[in-house]
Amino acid sequence: MQASDSIPPAYPRAVLFDLLTALLDSWTVWNAAAGSEAAGRTWRAEYLRLTYGCGAYVPYEQLVQDAARKVGLQATAPEALEAHWDALPPWSGAIDLLHALRPNCKLAVVTNCSERLGRRAAALLGVDWDVVVTSEAAGFYKPDPRPYRLALQQLDVAPHEAAFVAGSGYDLFGTSAIGLRTFWHNRVGLARPEGAAMAEQEAPTLAPVLPWLRAFGHTPA
Repeated sequence: MQASDSIPPAYPRAVLFDLLTALLDSWTVWNAAAGSEAAGRTWRAEYLRLTYGCGAYVPYEQLVQDAARKVGLQATAPEALEAHWDALPPWSGAIDLLHALRPNCKLAVVTNCSERLGRRAAALLGVDWDVVVTSEAAGFYKPDPRPYRLALQQLDVAPHEAAFVAGSGYDLFGTSAIGLRTFWHNRVGLARPEGAAMAEQEAPTLAPVLPWLRAFGHTPA
């Protein structure tokens, strides 16, 4: 037996997840709706710029449409995105990770989405979430601290007792503002936004998340 095998796990009380990039492969569906990977990435980048710049909640569906129009896509692109919304595929390892955590931690989603589409997307993981916070419910888009704080409040957990698994580097602005330790699942190799704090760990897959969380209480914050 290795020495590490005798150390009991020290999970956080709760794990909060970004939904549409950390757990679900929304990139593939956006690209298909746009007609190509290049068009999808351009559209998604403009949507992210609008989302992270607006702060107070503007209807998610409107931002998706505005972004498509600004990059020259036809109205059929947002329509195709919503038509395939319930086919958003989980990233490899996502469901196994959630099932491994379920007996040990409270689980929550904090997502930049409408209530209607956010809850539909969260249901695709097949997990009994303790809390699902959308930007519509919080009244603000991430990285404003309020969506994260609302999730912690509903979970009845302090920031230092919780962890966040991000899918976007922009989450690092919000989680660092409230002292929420963060793993960045940087699946598509995005650059860290200028001025954003570093994640405690960063990887292109979800494989290191469970070991990180198992040792959470043993790792200095």
